[in-house]
Order: sequence, then C-alpha cells, then structure tokens
Amino acid sequence: MPPDVLASIAEELAEADRTHGMIPRITARYPDATIEDSYAIQGVWRDKNLAAGRLLVGRKIGLTSKAMQQATGITEPDYGVMFDDTVYRSGDEIPVALFSNVRVEVELAFVLREPLEGPDCTLDDALAAIDYAVPALEVLNSHIELEGRTIVDTIADNAAYGAMVLGDVHKRPDEIDLRWVPGVLARNGEIEETGVAAGVLGHPATGVAWLANTFHQHGARLEAGEIILAGSFTRPVWMSRGDEVRCDFGPMGVIECRFV
Repeated sequence: MPPDVLASIAEELAEADRTHGMIPRITARYPDATIEDSYAIQGVWRDKNLAAGRLLVGRKIGLTSKAMQQATGITEPDYGVMFDDTVYRSGDEIPVALFSNVRVEVELAFVLREPLEGPDCTLDDALAAIDYAVPALEVLNSHIELEGRTIVDTIADNAAYGAMVLGDVHKRPDEIDLRWVPGVLARNGEIEETGVAAGVLGHPATGVAWLANTFHQHGARLEAGEIILAGSFTRPVWMSRGDEVRCDFGPMGVIECRFV
C-alpha cells in the first residue's frame, strides 16, 4: 500500500482511539492489503505516540492459543506495542470509557533480564533471558468492526491491545512449571473462563521466542526490561461498567480489578 494510504489509516485508528469509536474493516476497503501493510500501519501509529511522549514498555503477543484462534477465526500469532500509561495493578479501577469493545483475557507476562534476538531463538533461549513471570489480564480494545475481520485488520489496530493488569507474584522460570499455571476468571462472582498456560503454544514462553525471531526479520530485537504479554489461554470475556473481575492463578496468586 502507498505510504500516504498507510498514514491515512493510521490516523483513522488514532482518531478512533481518541474518540473510542470504530472504523470499517481495512480489508473490506483494501482487499489486497497484506500483513506487511498492517504492521506498517501499526508502526506509523506507534511512532506518532512515541513522538508525543508516550513510553514503550513492552510488547503483546496475540492469537497464540487454540481458544483465541477459534474465538477470532485467525490462525497465526500477531504482536503489538504496550505503553507505560496502559499498565494497571491488581486492585485498580479501570475506566471503561477509555476503550472500545472491552473484553478481558487471562495471560502470563514475562519481564526480560537481558536482550533476546533471533533468528534461531528457542524456548530455552527465551527462558534463559527471562527475569520473571507475572500473572496478567489483558484488556482488549478494538477499533475495527469485529465481523469479518482478518489478521490484517487486527494487526493494524495494534493487535487489539488496550491495557494490562499485572499481579503481585513474580516467579523465575526455574521456580515453577509455567505450563501448568491455571487461570480461573470470574466476573461478578460467576466463573466465566478457565484454562492453563500450556494452551499457549505448549508453553507460554514459546511466544517470546517466536517474537524474537519475528523481530529479527525487521532488524530488531527484544530489549532487557521489556514486558512481554504472552497471549491468552482463555477466550475473551466481555466487560461493562460496574463489572468486578477476579482471576485465580493458583500458585501465581490472584488478580482483582473493577471496571468503572
């Protein structure tokens, strides 16, 4: 796609983010748009946010589990960026009005102790680079009409990332078998979704290696200190103002938050 078209779509998405609105599917208007086009759109949007003073703190990986692939009809992972003003802590209140199509997913996040780069990064390499794992909820924020969307639409929309809520328990990869960390998500006291972290590519840190290898194709790497949100091992649960959320991660503790 021509640079002016990429920039125009990025501005549409930025305006939708500011107004918490929606735009028509990119793939409906530009059926020949590619994954490379969608990451270029995301890159224009990211760079404008960085220029405006927002601080990049990490990356989200999406569509890494069968649960999420079946929920979206999209069968390959994607990634987006996370800024410092989108990080919440357990116990926080989260304003619904900041987001569009608000849903919550159950995930693990990883904080890197050292840089990680491809092209041949393995799960063992990723585990060696990780400082600790922490339980997390991802708040989805979609600005493109959901019906009929493809991975091209989702990637351009920063992989539908809105915010994350981090728990209080930190575990080194050698302290716990991360594959079997559970997630029991309740909304207003009623259990809505359950899963285990092995649902993410067999091991939740596999996506970290995938991302490092993907970044290598663009001449980049993951940096020390970055937070990597590894992908949901449950289907997304819709949220409304007033909803109270509690997610039990077993040995990794509990996350609670409220949408206001």
